Amino acid sequence: MLDAYELERYERQIRVLGEKGQEKLKAARVFVAGTGGLGSSVALYLAVAGIGSLTIADNDVVELSNLNRQVLHWDRDVGESKVQSAYEKLSQINPRVDLKVLNETIGEDNVSRLIGDTDAVVDALDNFQTRYILNKAGLRRGIPLFHGAVHGFNGQVATMIPRETACLRCIFPSAPQPQTFPVIGATAGIIGAIQATEVIKYFTGTGELLVNKLLFYDGERMEFYRIDVQVNPRCPDCGVH
Repeated sequence: MLDAYELERYERQIRVLGEKGQEKLKAARVFVAGTGGLGSSVALYLAVAGIGSLTIADNDVVELSNLNRQVLHWDRDVGESKVQSAYEKLSQINPRVDLKVLNETIGEDNVSRLIGDTDAVVDALDNFQTRYILNKAGLRRGIPLFHGAVHGFNGQVATMIPRETACLRCIFPSAPQPQTFPVIGATAGIIGAIQATEVIKYFTGTGELLVNKLLFYDGERMEFYRIDVQVNPRCPDCGVH
């Protein structure tokens, strides 16, 4: 049930989702992988939306070159761990959210422990090898994965539901070469906000999710377009289903 504080705080949102929808968000547990450009935007909008439990994992420290896009981190935070910096901001943005931060690198050996009993995983990473680890973990445990990526003025988003839709490996069978890629800060904000919107829609059963679709954003032309994707029956990660 929502108390008086929550009814007032989320009043405009309740007009869209209803009290039952807001209660579903309050009960939701979300794991966000990364607190960079995407992770900052995703975590910020999930926190203000009233997600009940938010777990964030990242092992990096804040660098000056992060600050054009990683909006949870400020000048004073340079040299501090990203998860601690994020915790300080998010705990003030919405003190009702149960926040947990993990200063760890996501790997095959710890991914199940890090994800824990969460209900959704948000991919806010910048490398595909770790994305594939999250993808397999989500498939094993039946947890949906919300993918996002950015490059310059461009970005992409997809939502994957285990045993129902194409998985990340179906869409991207092989990883691109690792690189330090350019990013416009606003692009990360837009893509992260779309990922957060997908998470909110998933928990509240609102609208249509980006399942079996890959949404592209072209900021230079200010265009969005979608392509259909399919389950690969020979996918090494999900083909068995």
